[in-house]
Parts: sequence; C-alpha cells; structure tokens
Amino acid sequence: MTRRTVSDCERAEFEHAFREARPLKPATAEPHPPRAVKSHAPSGVDGATARRMRQGTLEPQARLDLHGMTEDGAHRALATFLRGAQARGLRLVIVVTGKGRLDPDAPFEMGTDRRGVLKQAAPRWLREPEFSRFIADLRPAHRRHGGEGALYVYLRKKPA
Repeated sequence: MTRRTVSDCERAEFEHAFREARPLKPATAEPHPPRAVKSHAPSGVDGATARRMRQGTLEPQARLDLHGMTEDGAHRALATFLRGAQARGLRLVIVVTGKGRLDPDAPFEMGTDRRGVLKQAAPRWLREPEFSRFIADLRPAHRRHGGEGALYVYLRKKPA
C-alpha cells in the first residue's frame, strides 16, 4: 500500500487553517527527565538467582503457612519465622498467605476487595523496617510453589 501524495492546494489549505492555531499548553524548555526502569525494589539477588526463582527451580529451604491465622497472629509468626530462618543461615524461604476467599454471606462488594486479608498484608509487612533488615528480595512465588498465594522471601546473610 502506497501513501497518497498531498497536492499543493491541500497543503496551502492546511497551512491557512492552522496559521492561527496556538498550543493549549505553553511549550516547556526543559526536557523530560529520563524514565526510571521499573523493578521490584533494590534487589539483593544476582541475575542467576533471580532467574532460578522466576523459573521455580530454586527450592525454598523453609516454609511458613499463614492459613487460618488472624492478622495479629500472622504478623507475630512471620517475625519469629524470619528471625529464626536468618539465624539458621537460610537464604530462600516461602511464606504462604493463601489467595483468600470471598465471604459468601456478603450481599455485595461495594467496590472494596476484602479478599485475602493476609495476601494483601504480608507484602506490606515485609517492606516495613522491622522486616526489611532481614530481606534481600521479595517476589511472588512460582506456580509450583504456590503462585499467587505465596511469596518468596530471599534473606540477607546473617550478620557476623
């Protein structure tokens, strides 16, 4: 398919129509800052480890299942588990939050997603200063290790 050529008459009509046009916003003299590359966060894992976690070939060394716990109990269990795992020199652990389930008695959603309270809370907790000193990397687990209902937590080396 070839492009149609613009005739001189059409070009003159276009220039006449847009001669008085003004931009809605004044042009800025400064260029836009370069976009930052998206990433999870500053990661403490190398490329090979990240790839093995993504592919699910790196086996977790310990597992914490938060199913059926209250928010308060899960928070305490998570703190205890991570402290103990780092003290034992473990590097990759998995935290199973579950996917959550919808409340069958709720008449309607009202635009809020209350599905999976621990699934939403656990990543938030793990980014808090209390936990971040233990964690080198945090990402969703591979499907064979729980997928959407679990998190890989890659721990920092224990302090000497």
